[in-house]
Amino acid sequence: MGSALDAVVVGGGIVGLATARALLLDRPGSAVVVLEKESAPALHQSGRNSGVIHSGIYYPPGSLKARLCAAGRRSIETYARDHGIPVEITGKLIVATRIEEIDRLDALAERGRAHGLTVRPMSPAEAAEVEPHIGCVAALHVAETGVVDFPAVCAQLARDVVELGGEVRTSCRVTAVATVPGGQRVTTTSGELRTRRLVNCGGLQSDLLAAAAGANVSGRIIPFRGEYRELVPAARPLVRGLIYPVPDPRFPFLGVHLTRGVDGGVHAGPNAVLALAREGYRWIDVDIGETVDTLRSPAFRHLARRHLRDGIGEVVRSLSERRFLAELQRLVPELRAEDLQPAPAGVRAQAVLDDGTLVDDFLLVSGPGALHVLNAPSPAATASLEIGAEIAGRLTTP
Repeated sequence: MGSALDAVVVGGGIVGLATARALLLDRPGSAVVVLEKESAPALHQSGRNSGVIHSGIYYPPGSLKARLCAAGRRSIETYARDHGIPVEITGKLIVATRIEEIDRLDALAERGRAHGLTVRPMSPAEAAEVEPHIGCVAALHVAETGVVDFPAVCAQLARDVVELGGEVRTSCRVTAVATVPGGQRVTTTSGELRTRRLVNCGGLQSDLLAAAAGANVSGRIIPFRGEYRELVPAARPLVRGLIYPVPDPRFPFLGVHLTRGVDGGVHAGPNAVLALAREGYRWIDVDIGETVDTLRSPAFRHLARRHLRDGIGEVVRSLSERRFLAELQRLVPELRAEDLQPAPAGVRAQAVLDDGTLVDDFLLVSGPGALHVLNAPSPAATASLEIGAEIAGRLTTP
């Protein structure tokens, strides 16, 4: 095994890479290794999203999400510009399509002001000046929202890690973790490592890794597949920027929305259905053992009891192009079925407590010689540089 490393980061997504970079910046010359089981970094959540830099308007003041997202939207923009990565701060519209949504829209405006955001309530006519093809009864413009090429950000972070003296080892799956004197012993498909500190940024596998490392884990990761469509080139002029519905406060999901990326393409989605494997990006991706394990868990059973009707609705929308289109037409009535084409899906690693509560904040849990990132869905990409700095600070604080 050789001498102990200073830190092993498990997971080569954007949070893992940003964490390794932060550790190396904090302690120059330290021995830091990122372990990624895939053949390249960022092949899961970090490379399968709509590329949005979030403003933080949705998150409760004082939450870790609110704090790190607010700082993260600035740092990720600066980082992208400094490295020539495509980025645009476009602003976005949150639109109420029903009268009963206006109170929730007003509450979002108040929260945005509490966060120091530039928010502007709009009438339907004013909103149409920003997005001429939308349908709404009221809207809220949020200036501090944008888009970036997150896979390019991940590629640059990986280069940073190497340039700072660290390593990124791909095709290297962790198979076991054991607490040993002075740190952790990490067994991988490429051999064993000994490290003083372990940082678990395993995303869809994070709860399993944390349990293996002896951490006290309440609940589990439940994988929700987010299915996207994209507009065909002829329909792209229907969307100038970012169009979001008013979110349902019961869920951490933002609802089906339309986002124009830095490449000019327009993503539509995602919905949220239970994936039948932790990395189940299609209905045909089924892992019987993982699915049974999820269905038997107290977390899923309680969650299903609370949200059965909503879950059925998501499945119907997944299987019905007509229903998916109808959700989009609430935002842009002119959209037609022929305007949509398939796009790659993503899978959200959502932590759910044993009582069925959806964890709504980032969740960082300390264990013996380790720190585990057990909930880092959206806006984790936006906040990634700040999450990395937060983790590095916690690991170096006595």
